[in-house]
Formats: sequence, structure tokens, C-alpha cells
Amino acid sequence: MRPASIPRYISRFLKDEFWFVENIPAIKEKINTLESQEGPFVSVVVPAYNEEKSILRTIASIADTQTTKRVEIIVVDNNSKDKTREYVIKSGAKYFFEPDPGVDKARNKGLANASGTYVLNADADTIYSPYWVDLMIDPLIKDKGIACTHGKFSFIPDAGHNRAKLYMYELIGDVFKRINGGMKDKAMYVYGCSSAYRREQGLAVDGYNHPPGYNEDGYLGLKLRKEYGRLKQISKGKSIAWTSNRKFVNDKTLLGRMFIKLKYFLKG
Repeated sequence: MRPASIPRYISRFLKDEFWFVENIPAIKEKINTLESQEGPFVSVVVPAYNEEKSILRTIASIADTQTTKRVEIIVVDNNSKDKTREYVIKSGAKYFFEPDPGVDKARNKGLANASGTYVLNADADTIYSPYWVDLMIDPLIKDKGIACTHGKFSFIPDAGHNRAKLYMYELIGDVFKRINGGMKDKAMYVYGCSSAYRREQGLAVDGYNHPPGYNEDGYLGLKLRKEYGRLKQISKGKSIAWTSNRKFVNDKTLLGRMFIKLKYFLKG
């Protein structure tokens, strides 16, 4: 069930970049704690391009993970021109640079440098639940027939929007996805903001490389399913990734965004 309002464990990260800059030592300490755990090893990979306003918020939310797993946070800087690099390095997250533009290039760089048995995708403008890592990774550990887990996302209202309208948009979107999923391939709902797989299998299918016209995350899901097993959607409320609604800002209105979705739906 989708939450109508933003949970407290998410809303407490809704602060500006300067609050997180002042609290970098606390973030770094939590990252060190996660990396010193003894459980299964998970690499959380975050591509970033000019994300100085949100990257520390994302890192801080992942660093707040409650788990017995060993977790490393990898940020791949896709040639940012702002303070992204500075903030990531100071936070204690692992930093890698990818000069070639494209999120597929950045995700491949993260995959190539991941040390974990499992790779968990994240986005740099998104806040994560402290339960997210376990909810996404545990099915892969328990069931070898699952090749990839993928989660849902909800929107954090930005200027000019409110959570109630975004919530209604998400509910309508769920209906479209249910209909779409019955007619098309559900791999299209493997999102880069929340999906996980085994690192060795991701490398074996050539990572995020994909033909023109395909989405890099969904195509990786297709390849993993073909070779290693099924896709599993994780829909528990505490697994939801909370992301920026800047797409709506670009489209000006919720109605404009819904029109775009309807056009793609009818176009097939």
C-alpha cells in the first residue's frame, strides 16, 4: 500500500545541502559502521551529475540503513561541474569518475568497481528508507531463482506541488502499470532508482550496455531474467524510494505529466 504522506524516516532528511555539509562527520561515521559489518556484502551504486544540492541527503539516508549486512556506498560522478565530487569524498562514500556522459556509462563504472556480492541501484536525488537494503536484497539471498528485485518510488513535492496531488497521480499510475504490465513486458518497471541483482551475473550479461531505444535498467532486467531467473517486484511501503518530482517541474503541471504518460501508453 502506498503511503499518502511522507513517513517520518524519510521526512527527517528533507533539509538543505548546508545542513548535511555541517553533519558530514556523522555521515562518515555511519558509513564506516556499515562497511565494518560481517554479513553479506552489498554495493549501493549512485550515479551523479551536478547533484550538489541532493547528493549528501541521498548518501545520509543510505548511511542510516538498519542492517547486519556489510554495505559500501559508491558514487559515480558523471563529469559534474559543481561540488558533487567534493561532497562525496568528504562524506566517506567511495568516489569514482566517469567522463563519458550517460547514466548507463556511470552505472557500468559502478558495477565494474563494486566489491559486493550484490549490487543495489540508487539515484542521487532520492531518499531511502532504513529498511530498503534488507527488503531489496533478502529475496536474492533466500531464492536463487530470483535474478533481479525492483521496487516502487513515490514523489517528494517540490515548489508548486503538494503530496496529495502527487499521491493521486501515483495511484492512477499504478492502474496504468497494471494494465500495461498485462500487455507488455514488466521488465520496463525495473527502475534505476531501486533495483538489485548479483554482481557476477550483472557482469556476465555485459552490465547496462543496451541497443538504441531501450532503457538501460529495464534492458539489464531482461538480460538477467533470460539467463538467471525471474524478476520480483518489492512493493512493501518501507521499500519505497522517495524521489524528487523535478520531472513535473520540467513538464510544468501534473496534467502535463499525465498527458505524456497517456501518449506513451496509447503509442505502445
